[in-house]
Amino acid sequence: MSRLASALLVVLFLAGAQIGLADEQKPAAGGFSESVEMQATVTAIDMKTRMVTLKDMDGKETTIYVDKHARNLSQVKVGDVVKIAYQQAVAWRVKKSTKPGPTETQTAEVRAKPGEKPGGAVGQRITFTATIEAIDLANGTVTLKGPEGNSRTIKARNPANLKKVKVGDLVDITYTEAVAIKVEPAPK
Repeated sequence: MSRLASALLVVLFLAGAQIGLADEQKPAAGGFSESVEMQATVTAIDMKTRMVTLKDMDGKETTIYVDKHARNLSQVKVGDVVKIAYQQAVAWRVKKSTKPGPTETQTAEVRAKPGEKPGGAVGQRITFTATIEAIDLANGTVTLKGPEGNSRTIKARNPANLKKVKVGDLVDITYTEAVAIKVEPAPK
């Protein structure tokens, strides 16, 4: 969990997370989400090594290894279209100092039945509590300490909100990500 919690705090940093309070009485809440969809055409398959070469819409080719957990690779043919959808979301809520909640992880997955074109989806939601460890008003940053003791400094979108929180306040963070892959027959 340590690497994952650390990565999640970095995601908040990269997204320019806003930490602060809406007003003096209410804890801040916020979040962001991002979706990416792409598709590529299968240009080569090596069944022995399970290496598949894909060409994206810009003509760039990439060769990937398809793990044995992916069912039905033998159903994929050159010319088939691989569609990928990825979504991630981060939500947070600042609350006054109380006891941090436990870290929770939920995972779900589905995959194609034997004999079908390969496809499937996997998703994960992680909820944890971080503690405000430091506030730097001059630089508009806040340092959060995760449940495993790892710390990350994050730039606030609205640094004025940092005046409404204090060291020791807790931030509940929920990170969700999901990816779905579908293989469709080559267009006729």
